[in-house]
Formats: sequence, C-alpha cells, structure tokens
Amino acid sequence: MGMYLGLVSISDEGITQILSDPPLVWKVVSPDDPEIYEEARYAKTSWFSRLFAKKASSQEELKVDIKREEDVDVDKAWHGIHYLLTGTAWEGEFPLNFLVAGGTEVGDIDLGYGVARTFRSDAVSEINAALSEIDEQTLRTRFNPQQMTKLQIYPDIWDRDSDEDDTFGYCAEYFQILRNFVTRVAERNLGVVVYIS
Repeated sequence: MGMYLGLVSISDEGITQILSDPPLVWKVVSPDDPEIYEEARYAKTSWFSRLFAKKASSQEELKVDIKREEDVDVDKAWHGIHYLLTGTAWEGEFPLNFLVAGGTEVGDIDLGYGVARTFRSDAVSEINAALSEIDEQTLRTRFNPQQMTKLQIYPDIWDRDSDEDDTFGYCAEYFQILRNFVTRVAERNLGVVVYIS
C-alpha cells in the first residue's frame, strides 16, 4: 500500500460538471466501480430519500457524460518530483507546485488522502510550458537526498545507497511519464483531475 498520485485528463466541461456535482468525481477516478459513486451520491441522504432517489438517479445517469480521456499514475514518486520541481516539501508556486497544491478542489469527497483538485485547460497549458523547460539534468542538480529526508519527502527512501536503489532514477522515470502525459493533455486542450489515493 501507500500513497499514489493519479492524473486524469478531462474536458473543461467535464470539470464544470464534477465541480457542480462532486460525487461525479468517482466516475472520473474510478470508472469501473459504480458502487463507490452510488455510495458518495447517497451518503448524506436518509434511507427514505435514497429509496425514491434511485429511480430519479437512473434517469439522471443518462444525462451524465463525464468523458475521461486518459490517465496516468506517477506511483509514489509524486512527492519526490514535487521536491525536484519546487525545492520544497509542500510549497512552491504555480505552475510547478501543481502535484500537491493549487487548482480547484472537488467538494468534500475524500478519495483516500484528501479531495481531488482540477486544473482547466488554460492552467494545463501553463503547467506544460513550465515542465517543458525542465530536463533530467536540471532535476539531477536539484536532487538532495539529505534535504529530502530532512523534509520527510514521501516515500522515505532517499537515504538508501544509490548503488542498491536508484532513487533519483525512480523520480526521473516518473517525471518523464508525467511530462509526456501533460504534453498530450495540453495538445488536446483538456484539463486534468489530480488526486492521491
């Protein structure tokens, strides 16, 4: 187990829809689990209300068109990547702090380790432009295992012997996956949902 960061591309219209109806975020982050959506949808209603809401829900469902485009998982490297981008544990400025901060929170639906955050297509374009300026050599110069350990950057692996466990390589590999994903999303003029589960 552990904390994994996922990103899902979605249209700006889809973002508007989930922000106005937060339980729909489950259709984006966990589309193969309709029960979790149903639980979120009816968690705060009485048994009597749920009984009569189910029929209305099936008609509502026909109108819900949250099209999730593509997703990516940056494993447990997300916090290390954030540190390499910002030099901080939880701070930094937009657009480079987008993995842990910023965007618009999706209601109060806890996805495991907090709520999802959304970034519309214009913000994704800014993130893409910033990430495109960063290469592996830049990340390598920012890699500081002692400082990362001191700041408790997740997961706590930074003090491992680099001959036995290439922790920089782990972050660099997932950074490349992340950067490629963001580039594809920006090229398609889509937004992104970011969440930790």
